[in-house]
Amino acid sequence: MNGSQTLINNPELLRQLPDAELQATLLEGVSRTFALTIPQLPGELYPAVANAYLLCRIVDTIEDEVSLSAEQKKYFCSAFIDIVNTGNNADVFSAELAPLLSEQTIPAEHSLIQLVPRVIAITRSLDAPQIEALTCCVETMANGMPVYQALDLHAGLKTLKDMDDYCYYVAGCVGEMLAKLFCHYSPEIAAHREELLRLSVSFGQGLQMTNILKDIWDDAKRGVCWLPQDIFNETGFNLAELTPATDDERFRLGLSHLVAIAHGHLQNALTYTQLLPSHETGIRNFCLWALGMAVLTLKKIKANLNFNESNQVKISRNSVKATIVATKLTVRSNLLLSLLFNLTSRNLKSPDWHYSPISHTGQ
Repeated sequence: MNGSQTLINNPELLRQLPDAELQATLLEGVSRTFALTIPQLPGELYPAVANAYLLCRIVDTIEDEVSLSAEQKKYFCSAFIDIVNTGNNADVFSAELAPLLSEQTIPAEHSLIQLVPRVIAITRSLDAPQIEALTCCVETMANGMPVYQALDLHAGLKTLKDMDDYCYYVAGCVGEMLAKLFCHYSPEIAAHREELLRLSVSFGQGLQMTNILKDIWDDAKRGVCWLPQDIFNETGFNLAELTPATDDERFRLGLSHLVAIAHGHLQNALTYTQLLPSHETGIRNFCLWALGMAVLTLKKIKANLNFNESNQVKISRNSVKATIVATKLTVRSNLLLSLLFNLTSRNLKSPDWHYSPISHTGQ
């Protein structure tokens, strides 16, 4: 572990690695979860999906960098869109952005920004339909994220629709990209292209909503809230009053409603996975591990609605191992997957509640 940590902190050593090893090492540094799930994919898919995740992480790094102004973030996001589209000026971008990153950005992301030219060279080596899928995703994400940088988010988002839009920019478009890559890989999968593309947005939203709910209190400490006020209007709680010290039954009721909505999206994620050919166990496991970990996280949130730190609802390593074992045993059977999902997630619904969007006049 120490060896890989030393490597991830040393861009010069990283530059000497072959493409596949470079992407694997960078993935390990920036996301343990994706470093675990992406290698489950077929060998023909791994380079494109690993590269796609690194491109998205570059956009995330820009968005999360505390030392950059909203204007600088917009500038770098726009420049990055051009680089992914053309393959040009990656070295200039890297040289300009790298010195601006603060210590709050993790070492692996410092290395990733310094290695943008290598990452982009790998992007440009992919098949044309793969490049198109990646550039479309990066463009959507990099255009969407800066919009939220300019908002005052201490009182949350206004409506569930606003939350849906945000989740699309950060995760739904990634789901669409993966669906396109899977369809390019397999004509059998491409037979369900339209339905997969539709469900992929919901899949991404389910995963992103789970992250938002898990990280409520970490975000609150920064004065940020991604929750939609209209859900809490029904329970009588004002998100502007949310602080890390909040202990309010009205807030917990609204939170349980959001868990139910996220559950509905994860139900769509299961349907998406079941549309994939049963013999494509690698792609199915890639989807199921993410889905399973999200369900278990929502279960912990639902069972601990009064939690006040993300660590309290973080799933254990044993839970991750159990998810992997359970999905490997059931991966080929749609019936067993449905039974497993229904059994595991049965307490996540709010059967006596349904979301009713309030129509606003003049909009």
